[in-house]
Amino acid sequence: MKEDLIGILEKAKLELKMVENNQKLDEFYQNYLGKTGKVTALMSKMKEIPNEEKKEFGMKVNNIKQVLQNLIGEKEKEFCEKKILDSLDKTKLVDLTIPSSEKRGSLHPITIIQNNIIEIFSSMGFTVEDGSEIETEYNNFESVNVPKNHPARDMQDTFYLDNGQVLKTQTSAAQNKIMRKYGAPLKAIFPGRCFRNEELDASHENTFFQIEGMMIDKDVSIANLIYFMKEMLEKVFGKEINVRLRPGFFPFVEPGFELDISCPYCKGKGCRVCKNGGWIELCPCGMIHPNVLKMGGIDPEEYRGFAFGLGFSRLAMMDFGITEIRLLNSGNIKALLQAKIK
Repeated sequence: MKEDLIGILEKAKLELKMVENNQKLDEFYQNYLGKTGKVTALMSKMKEIPNEEKKEFGMKVNNIKQVLQNLIGEKEKEFCEKKILDSLDKTKLVDLTIPSSEKRGSLHPITIIQNNIIEIFSSMGFTVEDGSEIETEYNNFESVNVPKNHPARDMQDTFYLDNGQVLKTQTSAAQNKIMRKYGAPLKAIFPGRCFRNEELDASHENTFFQIEGMMIDKDVSIANLIYFMKEMLEKVFGKEINVRLRPGFFPFVEPGFELDISCPYCKGKGCRVCKNGGWIELCPCGMIHPNVLKMGGIDPEEYRGFAFGLGFSRLAMMDFGITEIRLLNSGNIKALLQAKIK
């Protein structure tokens, strides 16, 4: 019986060398390892083997099966490599060293700005969070100190859905959820897309991108707010820039400020982008209102914090020299390619 095992293996090896394609290889497999194959049939002879030799016999049969399976696998790999080489011989090879005439693509200007700002704030220890584009009225308004029927809602003419929810009008809509998620102390930013029923012009769109930021701790002051804003803007523009801080009303901060940047298009002289004022409103900010802290589960007697909202769309316009905000959402590749890609 041992001689039969050796003979089957040697014969199989010789036959396998003669196999030239996958079809013949499949026939070989069925002939030896299929349900009625020669190696499989050996197991039916176990009843003829003395009990003390059955274990050794079974191990040898399994060893033959393993050897043939490995050889078949190598043969399949050989056929596969040959097929690839044959196809390459029939294909015109491309010289990858020849300069291409095709224009290289790039990230969208808003994506570039967003990635840059996220990197800046991450380096300063801020956590990056995501916000929903569809929000409840509570998160979008009430939780940031804008109760029902409050006149401040008139500043955000809103897209309402049939289920009573809204397309978020500001990234501030995520403040309450993030405060309840982390508590205090807290340093977080949360970028996102916002929607408002705006009257469209060179610097206003109904769909735009913002980033909201918050820092909450026991000794946070307006000085911290000014530091982080200047640090961020100087890193974005790569130079010192002229800014001004003026009083502004936002229900979720007290005191509230408008941080403006000198118009980069007209150098402060006045143009249609800055509405002839010489300044562009860039970053509403202020100290978080005690009511907002309370609704977020944070004690305003123990903690204070600042919040800011920065418009990616306007910042991208200034950084890339785009004079029409509507181009950013237009899909106009020709126009967007004119932007200076960093």
